Amino acid sequence: MTMYTARPIGPTALKELRSVDDAGRKTVPLIDDEGGAPLRCCLRRSAPGESIALVSYAPLRRWAATTGAEPGAYDEQGPVFIHAGPCPGPEGDGLPFTGAHRTVRRYSAAGHILGGRLVEDPEGFAPAFTEAFADPEVAFVHVRAVEYGCFLYEVGRA
Repeated sequence: MTMYTARPIGPTALKELRSVDDAGRKTVPLIDDEGGAPLRCCLRRSAPGESIALVSYAPLRRWAATTGAEPGAYDEQGPVFIHAGPCPGPEGDGLPFTGAHRTVRRYSAAGHILGGRLVEDPEGFAPAFTEAFADPEVAFVHVRAVEYGCFLYEVGRA
């Protein structure tokens, strides 16, 4: 069985996002009174009382800057929660945030969308990744929330 691992937002991007987000706005920390925000830095839900920030993040833009790809109109940015300060990152491997409907969106090495699949339960992720990576044109996938379309994490070839 192939194991797929979620990739959190990388340390360099996090350092930058904790100052200014990808929309050019100054990052404003807040105390999460309720908890439950999906943190993209450590791939877990926030606990009540943690200092977090809601920032605009452009995953394809950042990826393209390191690869030379030209995603064109597929370059999008959207809201994500991160810790306002450094955190230890994810604990272990695996796939977080699987308890709701998700979209597995496929991307080419040029950063263009090649399709996607709705995943309605946690057991549906492995088949969705297997299907996606069976296509040699697929370079990576993004797992996104259906209800808001937010980027949750990236998964690459095993």
